[in-house]
Amino acid sequence: MDRWQAMRMFVKVAETESFAATARHMRMSAPVVTRTIAALEDAIGARLFVRTTRSVKLTEAGSRYFDDCRRILADLAEAEAAAAGSYATPSGTLTVTASALFGRMHVLPIVTEYLDAYPAMSARTFFIDRPVNIIEEGIDVAVRIGRLPDSGFTAIKVGSVRRVICGAPAYFERHGIPTTPTDLKDHRIAASTSAWASPEWRFADDQRVLLHPTLSCNTNDAAIATALSGWGLTRVLHYQVGPALLEGRLRIVLSEHEEPPLPIHVLHPEGRHAPAKVRAFIDLAVARLRANRLLN
Repeated sequence: MDRWQAMRMFVKVAETESFAATARHMRMSAPVVTRTIAALEDAIGARLFVRTTRSVKLTEAGSRYFDDCRRILADLAEAEAAAAGSYATPSGTLTVTASALFGRMHVLPIVTEYLDAYPAMSARTFFIDRPVNIIEEGIDVAVRIGRLPDSGFTAIKVGSVRRVICGAPAYFERHGIPTTPTDLKDHRIAASTSAWASPEWRFADDQRVLLHPTLSCNTNDAAIATALSGWGLTRVLHYQVGPALLEGRLRIVLSEHEEPPLPIHVLHPEGRHAPAKVRAFIDLAVARLRANRLLN
């Protein structure tokens, strides 16, 4: 048994809680992964996982071994990379994820600037409006909006975004301006179901208003386009309408009733052991996002 390979396999199973996902990631068959973990348990003399038909969980001994293995493998990777020079010069492929619209508007320009700065690099973007398993999907860097669960990943706060209600000046001229959240019941609402599936909108001081949107749109872009046309009001994250706000094509209302802003973080799983390609991108992304006045 290749002990280094077995340790890498063990760590991946622990992170993904799946033999099948580990097999896909390491491009081998699931039976090979199962046999390797069993052989590792025999060699150590301890059970590392509790297996059921639905889950794979670390035992107490497995948890201790997992921490040691991650440290040992990280030190080994750092030594190998340092010898090869990859910790000094970015090389390879960088994979970055973010939500779809935020990624297109604010992350993609950073990615292309990064590629211009490091010609030896290539990049893959994964912009999608659903949670992404960073480890299982092989993500190097994630830009996340919202409060983060405990994960052990390195997270750097770069800004914040507000949930805002907005409409076109022409709409307010015809229909007036709502002054309290309950006034929204008397206005046309174009709701984006992709971001606000609940008909109950929440505000500061635990205020809640149950709304029945006149128009439900399955994308933020459609809801925003409807507001821009002067047909009704919509509620989105303020970065999504930043240019229209700056140009005066949309106006925010009820700002004094908004919930606290949502934080934006740049997230990566490798901590101080991150290779040069990740560290260089994070340095650039943090600087650009913190300088973006729409995100602060």
